[in-house]
Amino acid sequence: MRLLSLDACGRVLDWMSWQDAACLYARDAVAWTLGEPCLRVHGGTSRLTGEQSVLDLPPIIAARGHARASALDPTPALTNAALFARDSYLCLYCGQHFSRPHLTRDHVQPVSKGGRDIWENVVSACFSCNSRKGNRTPQQAHMPLLAVPYRPSWVEHLILSNRNILADQMTFLRSQLPKNTRLVT
Repeated sequence: MRLLSLDACGRVLDWMSWQDAACLYARDAVAWTLGEPCLRVHGGTSRLTGEQSVLDLPPIIAARGHARASALDPTPALTNAALFARDSYLCLYCGQHFSRPHLTRDHVQPVSKGGRDIWENVVSACFSCNSRKGNRTPQQAHMPLLAVPYRPSWVEHLILSNRNILADQMTFLRSQLPKNTRLVT
């Protein structure tokens, strides 16, 4: 289970492990939290009282301090896993669903023709469509795209990167999505 990490102003930072959350509590670095506790962590036994420590962790934890300006809306890393999630495991040429091993990264404007390996120039494609398109643009190959490639926001990326988002976390993340999101939530 991953917990949602925020800065003290409520800006979304990233997912964190329960171990990192426990460290925030141990350092007294938690500014505030949201949601009902979702995980109980049992610690050591006190020599003085003989009682075991218990920490109830909420799904959303804001740490004291502020995020660096560069961390507020970073560009998500372009990986095949993130790309295929962005494109909902669809081939954006034929429209069929495929499992991850059966998808490839296609450069809309081929790299050999000046295209770059950036979010706005890549789409998910099945092996067959990628081979058929070859070293051409979709227009040259007469293979129109079903959707325009785009760079997901950091919040969209966090939603796409976690398959086990708790209801409290999803509600918070949805409230942070940009108005023009293409993400279906």
